[in-house]
Parts: sequence; structure tokens; C-alpha cells
Amino acid sequence: MKSILGAGVIGVALCLALTGCGSATSTPTPTASLPRLLTTDVPSTGSAPNATATPGAVLAPIDLHVGTGFGNDWFQMYFTDPSNRASRQLSGGPDGPLVASIDAARLSVDAAMYSLTLNSVRNALIRAHRRGLNVRVVMESDNLDDEDPQALMQAGIPLLGDRQEGLMHDKFIVIDGDEVWTGSMNYTDSGAYGDNNSLVRIRSEKVAADYEAEFNQMFVNDLFGPSKHVVAPDPQVTIEATNLEVYFSPEDHVQDALVQLLGEAKTSIYFLAFSFTADPLGEAIRDRAAAGIKVAGVMDSDQVLSNLGTEYDPFRSDGLAVRLDGNPGQMHEKLMIIDGEIVVVGSYNLSRSADTTNDENLIVIHDSQIAAQCTLEFARIFDQASP
Repeated sequence: MKSILGAGVIGVALCLALTGCGSATSTPTPTASLPRLLTTDVPSTGSAPNATATPGAVLAPIDLHVGTGFGNDWFQMYFTDPSNRASRQLSGGPDGPLVASIDAARLSVDAAMYSLTLNSVRNALIRAHRRGLNVRVVMESDNLDDEDPQALMQAGIPLLGDRQEGLMHDKFIVIDGDEVWTGSMNYTDSGAYGDNNSLVRIRSEKVAADYEAEFNQMFVNDLFGPSKHVVAPDPQVTIEATNLEVYFSPEDHVQDALVQLLGEAKTSIYFLAFSFTADPLGEAIRDRAAAGIKVAGVMDSDQVLSNLGTEYDPFRSDGLAVRLDGNPGQMHEKLMIIDGEIVVVGSYNLSRSADTTNDENLIVIHDSQIAAQCTLEFARIFDQASP
């Protein structure tokens, strides 16, 4: 265990792995710059996947002023960078590409948002509405009185609150019926610039149809939380040899699917968890660790201190390499990387409420190259965390 917790500092080289020093064609940093904990599980992103890895998407770095990104023609993923001093300017982050997509929309924009304080996203939605697009919004009712949701309603954009005890905790936007933006990032100043978050863009009519069906279930049918039904027409989608599984909570019993997925881990489980109080998921991870699987994680320190039944102490009692985050803001990620080949990402916290009462979404991505890039981000946050 000492060799894991005492792994070397990643340093600037890791941070440049995704940004490519500002160049969209730079070669990603080799895995030699990663802590020893991670190097055996990260395929080289500059070469073809090895014989045992899943087929991988061909990815290139995406340059951001604040944050990192990578992607190809159908998939892009962005990470916030609250440690960057430029983040204080509240511009140049992952909200930029999202706003560009909203501004390029031709037909419709449907947004399911837990909260909204990002002026850039607010203004983009209003611009789309004024261009004559069909713009619709569902939100957590507790956040409707904030300035930006009020501005949407004053502009004439139809906005529906959930009016439920559980949270409308989704953070997804469907554009023109052929692309989806989702992830852990709330559309807020802190979400984009103060907290650790991910934002994913998927260009796929089938994935968009899944999210559109979930949105309509809330906006059109006024069904939220436990009242919802399974509606996704294509919950399993293959895009250029990459398999994706789409889940919505509570109707898809996400926790059961994750317990099965974790139970099948063969080499490693790395996780970034804002809130981790789900005993079945904690037990599944500890069981795999007892079987010799590498486990490492980072949890938000404020949540560990305030939550009842957090999994942090059981993880540490079992000697697992689980750390408290080093971000003064929130370590708000809900990200897992399994066996260096599978990525789990979305709004879904590892908690009972996420599974039974909240409106949530989650995507499981089977792709070794995407997993490699997510492991770099995990390693950066792990390196900044407290042993």
C-alpha cells in the first residue's frame, strides 16, 4: 500500500497530456509520467490499442483556455480545471463549446438542468429562443427563483419545475435531435470554474432519442422521480465500434447495473465520487479489492465530513488508496474507470437518493482510448488529493 500512496507527483506533464500545449495535434504525454499505480492500465494513446483492449476511438486533444478536452467527430469530453488561475475570470472553460453548439442549433434545444447561473448558457438559450427554435427547460424547483431561470421565463422560454421531494438532478441538453451534452457539470459558475467536473458531448441520433424520450417524460408528461417509466428506445448503442449503455434513474435501477459492472472488474477500479453513501456499491468495490483488484479513488472532503454512512471510512479501514480531494471547491465528479476499458460518467451520485428518488442520467462507455484519457484526469485529481 505504501508504494501506491507514495507514488510520484504527476506535475505539468500530465496536465499537458490533454491540452497538447495548446496544439490540437500534439502527441499525448506517455504513460511513464503517471504514478506507478496507474501505468499498467493505461494504453498508449499515441498507438493502436493492444490485443486485449477494446477497440478505441481515435482521439485528439481539444484546446481550452481553462480546462482540458479531447475527442473526435462524434465524441468530445471536457474537464474543468479549478486550479488554473484563469478560472477566476469565469470564461474560457467547457461552457464555451457547449454555447457554440447551442448557437449552431437549427431546430430545438431541450435542457434538463439542476441549476443555472452561467450567464453564457442562459444567454445562448435566450438567443436560440429568439431565433425561433423550440427551446424547453425542466429544472429542480428549489432553484427556479434564481436570476437566470427567471430570465429564461421572462424571455418566454417554457420552463417546468419538478415539484418533487427528490431532486431533478440531471444536467443534460439535447440539440436538434442529434447530439447530447451531459456529465457531472452543473450549468453554474462554480460548476464550470470552481469544481472538478466533466462535460461530455455525443453526436448520435439514437443517444439523442434516448435523452429526448426522458426529457419528454418530464416536460410533456410531468413525470419525475419514482413516477417515471422506462422509455429509452435504444439504451444500448454502438458508434464506430464503441459500445455505449444509457441509463436513467430511478426507472433503470442504475445501482444494480453498477454492482454487476463492478463485480466483473478484472484488473482495476478508479473512481471520483462527490457523494458515496451507497453500501452495495461500496461492498462491491471492497469485494473486488479483496480479490486482488487495484482500487483507488478520490472523494469530496466536505461530503465525507457531512454525510452519514459515507463509504470513506470502510475503504480506508480496508487499506484502499482512497483520498480526500484537494480542491477548495467541490470535487463534484461522478466518474469511474474500470479495467482501463470502461468509463462511467453522468449526473448519478453513488447514493441511495440518486438510485430511488432523484432524476439522474448515466452513460457507460466501453472504449479503451476514452478510458485512458479519463485515467489521466483521475490521476491529476488523485495526485492533488490528501493521502
